[in-house]
Amino acid sequence: MPAPLSLSRPLFIGSEIYRHSIYGRKHPLSIPRVSTTIDLCRAMGWLPEAAYVDSPRATPEQLARFHHADYIRALIDAERQQRLDPERRSRFNIGKFENPIFPEIFSRPATASGACLLAAALLAGADRGIIYSPAGGTHHGRPDRASGFCYLNDPVLGILGLLDGGLRRVFYVDIDAHHGDGVQDAFAEDARVFTLSVHEAGRWPKTGPVDDRAGGMARNLPVPAGFNDSELAAIVDQAILPLGRAFEPEAVVLQCGADGLADDPMSRLALSNRAHWAAVRALIGLAPRLLVLGGGGYNPWSVGRCWAGVWATLNGLDPAAAAPTPAAEAVLRGLSWNRAQGRNPPAHWFTTLADPSRPGPVRPEVQAAIDAVLRP
Repeated sequence: MPAPLSLSRPLFIGSEIYRHSIYGRKHPLSIPRVSTTIDLCRAMGWLPEAAYVDSPRATPEQLARFHHADYIRALIDAERQQRLDPERRSRFNIGKFENPIFPEIFSRPATASGACLLAAALLAGADRGIIYSPAGGTHHGRPDRASGFCYLNDPVLGILGLLDGGLRRVFYVDIDAHHGDGVQDAFAEDARVFTLSVHEAGRWPKTGPVDDRAGGMARNLPVPAGFNDSELAAIVDQAILPLGRAFEPEAVVLQCGADGLADDPMSRLALSNRAHWAAVRALIGLAPRLLVLGGGGYNPWSVGRCWAGVWATLNGLDPAAAAPTPAAEAVLRGLSWNRAQGRNPPAHWFTTLADPSRPGPVRPEVQAAIDAVLRP
């Protein structure tokens, strides 16, 4: 580990590997997300060099804490050769459109995993602290195969790092539009880790019904299409915070996927980025240590604006009160997107950071899910 870093203020772990690495021209993750977040935070004056840490790359030995050695070797071979034999492609679910072979197929997820492992070591060694790794959040990864754009499961590796560092209770909260299945399954029988996922009902991977408690250490809140800001606030206030307080975690790991935003093409949810920021703000202080990750998000403007605002929120700033600086607007105007929405983007994607609020009624099915997860 590098020289000790101060945790007296939040730390941002990033890397330049994400700036030019894409899964493939037509893949949903062919957009700049982490680099846009970094550039916006710097352009807004929110990210001084003292707060930025360059991510290490996890070693195969570190990855083997969760992932199988033959699967790790397959990723390394796929990167080196840019191909994989048919038997291993099938066995490890690599090489299809979902999980393509691309130039950094090992290096990129290993870098995100290295960020989580570094964050875990720093947080476990400190009395308190906040660390942000927007490249993290690949919550579908399995020990022995890729799944849902996720080759490695950096949230699991980070949580294991916190536990290996001596912590006894970790509360994992996932507000991605997709169920955090890989993390839930990894800790289903581990009383030290409580997992809670808020996700769109019926959305891939079509797991996480409200009655799924994974042996008792999980709660799931599947929500309907049109999920609004008021409904997320109700879930935070009535379910996440009470369950978290009862668990008394020593660390919270928050997966903050941005694909539940109204402008995202991969879900039918209707949140504003203000709702995300409010959820982040509410979880600060629930435990002395907080690790915030990215996750899904497939519109470069909505992801970058949301995740930059998450970093501002972690620093006690109100991103909704800040207009983009000329440099930040230039970052936003420099983005491109090959979907129809990207060919004629609305002006507010360039000129604002905060979405309009999207309040609405708390519908009966949302309240029923809240009530269900609170039952013993």
